[in-house]
Parts: sequence; C-alpha cells; structure tokens
Amino acid sequence: MNHSLPFIVTISRQLGCGGAYVGYQLAKHLNIFYADREIIGQAARQLSVLEEDVKTREEKTLSFWQSFLRSYAVAPDTYVQPRALAPSDFELYKTESEIIRRIAQERSAVIIGRCGASVLRDHPNHISLFLHGKISFRKSRVQKLYGVSEEAAGKMIARNDEERARYNQKFTGREWTDARQYDMTLDTSKTGVDGALEFILKYVELIQESK
Repeated sequence: MNHSLPFIVTISRQLGCGGAYVGYQLAKHLNIFYADREIIGQAARQLSVLEEDVKTREEKTLSFWQSFLRSYAVAPDTYVQPRALAPSDFELYKTESEIIRRIAQERSAVIIGRCGASVLRDHPNHISLFLHGKISFRKSRVQKLYGVSEEAAGKMIARNDEERARYNQKFTGREWTDARQYDMTLDTSKTGVDGALEFILKYVELIQESK
C-alpha cells in the first residue's frame, strides 16, 4: 500500500445490515472523510437538481424522477433552475463516479454504495467491503430504524435488494452479491454491527502493516 496516496474504503451493503452506521463509525475511528453527503451535494450541483432528488434516485434504475417537479415547494435559497429533462440513469451514474474518483484522488475516505468497489477497482489504496445478513436480522433493524411493521420491512428489503441488484448489473456487469469482487464480506447478523466494525478495523490495520 502506497501511504503517500489517499486511503479509500468502499462499502456495499444490503438494507438493514448497518452499512451506513459501520461506514460512519469506520471513518470516525480512522479519522478520514465520510463521503456520503458530499457525493449527493456535488452531484446535485453538477446536474442542476435538488439534493433530495439525487438521494431518491441513487442505486435505482428509473426512467424519470417522481419528485423532480418539486421546485416550487422549496425555499428560495435552495431553489435550483429546473432542467428540461431529468438526468438519465447513465448520466447520474457517470456524474457520481467522477465525483467518487475525484474524492479518492484528493483525500482518504469511506464511500458507501454507488458501485464504489467497481468504480475504484484500480485504485492502489482501496479496500472493498460487502455487508450482508440473515433476513430476520435485517427485518428487525429496518423495523426499528423506520418504525414499520415486519411485513412492511420485508417488502422494503425485497424492493431494495432488487433495485440495487439491477443497478449494479447494469453498470458493472456483475452480480451485486458476488463475493469475488470484494476484498472482504461480513455477515453482520452474526457479528453484529459493532462487531463488524471491529473486524474491519483489524483488517484495515493488517492491510496497512503488510504493505
């Protein structure tokens, strides 16, 4: 590992496995940048849309944004000039990928989702992780996080898994859950989210010491 270059961790995850929590805590422990909001903000500015519109479209393949015409409902200081047409799936992916590569060149960071493992596959200081778990564990976490019933949690998980699988297949040509494309995969239903964080920190330490 070249210590003169930024150090990047990408985390792909199934809904309900604690990916955002683990990513944020990992960045905090390593004292590096957590890039989630920065990517959304930069993409929104480059595409001339609202940040919320970028957030609702991420890792999904849709023809048009359902919330795209909300411009008149926002405060004046957050208003953006509406585009004639909503950005295509490819345009959003290309924009976010460029931002991810730029961040990876400029600073050490933890990046969640957005096909980051594929986008940064040639980065010399990159560790890619995939977090997954048993459906019962995921349902329980989604119920608590979003205040929904077990049935609703199950539907959210099924829909999210399908959307992420389709998105990743479209832009990387690989199965989203194929462990061979990641440096390490963890079942957080067995380790717990805090246990997963400990495993990852030890793994990062081992990788940094071995290079």
